[in-house]
Amino acid sequence: MAGVVRTLSRCLLPAEREARRRSREIDAMLARERRAVRRLVKILLLGAGESGKSTFLKQMRIIHGREFDQKALLEFRAIIYENVVKGCKVLVDARDKLGIPWQYTENEKHGMFLMAFENKSGMSIEPATFQLYVPALSALWRDSGIKEAFSRRSEYQLGESVKYFLDNLDRIGQLNYFPSKQDILLARKATKGIVEHDFIIKKIPFKMVDVGGQRSQRQKWFQCFDGITSILFMVSSSEYDQVLMEDRRTNRLVESMNIFETIVNNKLFFNVSIILFLNKMDLLVEKVKTVSIKKYFSDFKGDPHRLDDVQRYLVQCFDRKRRNRSKPLFHHFTTAIDTENIRFVFHAVKDTILQENLKDIMLQ
Repeated sequence: MAGVVRTLSRCLLPAEREARRRSREIDAMLARERRAVRRLVKILLLGAGESGKSTFLKQMRIIHGREFDQKALLEFRAIIYENVVKGCKVLVDARDKLGIPWQYTENEKHGMFLMAFENKSGMSIEPATFQLYVPALSALWRDSGIKEAFSRRSEYQLGESVKYFLDNLDRIGQLNYFPSKQDILLARKATKGIVEHDFIIKKIPFKMVDVGGQRSQRQKWFQCFDGITSILFMVSSSEYDQVLMEDRRTNRLVESMNIFETIVNNKLFFNVSIILFLNKMDLLVEKVKTVSIKKYFSDFKGDPHRLDDVQRYLVQCFDRKRRNRSKPLFHHFTTAIDTENIRFVFHAVKDTILQENLKDIMLQ
């Protein structure tokens, strides 16, 4: 009997040793995963629609990620074609509704030809199809009636990149056209759902999450809140005289302030660094010269045509929304389509985020 026990013992010991070895491997793997999760810097991009979140993400890809491949370039080309056609259709419609006469009566036909374009199938516009519309688009953009409608764009909804693309129509209209990096940054397609991109910056893994900013997309934000290191809250600083696409009544800047108030005072983000990006500085610089912010925000004090006064007021508007005064409000004025500006700003932001993240890890 004793011999049988010794034999069983000898048989079991190697199996036990293997089980223990596998257990140690699993424990080590889990420990590595926990360390990786703790090291991962997860940044959530939040803000109202058209505030520049997707453009910022494209900049991160240009600065820290991979080159855009052929497939991506073809996708952006189709988006740009659509931006041009839709944008010019909006201008033709606005000219009519605003009662602005044509400079050249023959452009009536060009306008009708363009307005008849419909992409019901949702298929990408091909270069050969786009070329059919280039003569009409060029003639319309040269017409002073369309230019006047463009100058009154705050009275209706028009994409900000339309002028850039129409100014570059000779290049974009070529059959062998492929988008430049600047074209890609200005290409506009509303984000639907959740878009994630991973980057390695100085051996530190970053995950950036972009969620659609339109009202219909905001219920998806809550799916992204787990494990956040930092929130970059994007605001279109130049939209103080514009209303939302969704309801045509709410001031866009007021909408951004209301969203910010909800986010910055949420208990879920008590230990999350929130950094305010007052974006579209290039547009703000131009708008301040001609459009008084005081007309839309009566509590504004200062010179409405002085950039420093307007910038100070904008920061104060968002700062007043914070109930927790123990943490500083980090803010930056940015131009998301300017690669060097974003490179410089994100260098400073990255250091802030990593310092805050290090504090949290030390407390764990």
